[in-house]
Amino acid sequence: MKTILLATGNQDKAREIKALLDNVFEVVTMKDFGIDIDIIEDGLTYEENALIKVRALKPYVRGKDVIIMGDDSGLSVDFIDGAPGIYSARYAGENVDYAANNQKLLEVMKEVPKEKRGAAFISAIAIIFPDGRELTFRGEVRGTIAFDYCGKSGFGYDPLFIHRSTGRSYAEMTKDEKNKFSHRAAAVAKAKTVLLD
Repeated sequence: MKTILLATGNQDKAREIKALLDNVFEVVTMKDFGIDIDIIEDGLTYEENALIKVRALKPYVRGKDVIIMGDDSGLSVDFIDGAPGIYSARYAGENVDYAANNQKLLEVMKEVPKEKRGAAFISAIAIIFPDGRELTFRGEVRGTIAFDYCGKSGFGYDPLFIHRSTGRSYAEMTKDEKNKFSHRAAAVAKAKTVLLD
């Protein structure tokens, strides 16, 4: 079984990715590997940031048969020119929680009519193979921004993003349902086709 090291300190993301790769790969986190570093994400795209994350872990797996996988994802809202985008995790400032980011977005979108609340959730997955090959995969899902919190599951902007084809927020879905429809699921599915080769 191939071993995949996840380049993330976000335990919510790690849980989702583990579930998406379950029973096919041995998925370990930075914590499992004893890696405790802060990775500065200063890329200009999701793909660049995902690559920064996986490259930062390369020295820790040298000589080991380990695949490194990283995810950079965010919410792109049409009305505010694609913001918060790659800054989604720090939209309301550095070291803030999910609630602060959601509150800021609700405030910004307060007067925006329903027909102008379009948005996309985007995930870029980067992979470095033991032989040094690097690949990226993108998943994107369209939806709209809710006027208030919808549902209590999930994390991040899940309570505010209404998935277009189901009409429900990610936070109104079970974990299994979200893993069928999410942007991260779409990106991981593309990566999986290469990983299973």
